[in-house]
Amino acid sequence: MEAAAETLAGLDGPVDWRVAHAGDPDQAVSCVAETIERFGGLDILVNNAAANPHFGPMIDITREQAVKTVEVNQLGLLAWCQAAYRARLAEHGGSIVNISSVGGLGPEPGIGWYNVTKAAVVHITRQLAFELGPSVRVNALAPGLVKTDFAKVLWETHEERIAVRLPMRRLGLPDDIATAALFLVSEAASWITGQVIVVDGGATASPSGGVG
Repeated sequence: MEAAAETLAGLDGPVDWRVAHAGDPDQAVSCVAETIERFGGLDILVNNAAANPHFGPMIDITREQAVKTVEVNQLGLLAWCQAAYRARLAEHGGSIVNISSVGGLGPEPGIGWYNVTKAAVVHITRQLAFELGPSVRVNALAPGLVKTDFAKVLWETHEERIAVRLPMRRLGLPDDIATAALFLVSEAASWITGQVIVVDGGATASPSGGVG
């Protein structure tokens, strides 16, 4: 909560934040309702929350870990889309951006089940784009390895070794993903829906097929 408050304190204009379980549909409905009440509307939804309680071979994941990952990454994402659509977007239109992953496009070591849920995000995005157009556009971003606390186990001890294999010679930063999302929700992307844009520093364009 402190990190969220510090981040928002540095932003211009009216801002607000809530603490909620991203996989709980009731809390999604509540947050959407409070957003509309606070700001007078809702035009954009970015589904960025994710969970990954298991790191290692997918064959070793427990059912509890698997269910928790699906609850947040897949069912939670759908719940937020439903809440926003029913409360505002169905009548007024808008844009949804779902955060998938390059891992959802192919296998990787260590985070196989997480990537299964991110592959589901790709299909959810395309299905909702088909169902909700033309008033609501639904797209996804598939980030490569980004320097976040969430992904720290993947890069912290060998950042340089990974970066040198990328055409851009660096790992991603949160702003790289944020600016891509900003494009997708803007009028500049008004004829783009149902698409997955890869933002990975060129990893999937490399002969190795990516980073891992």
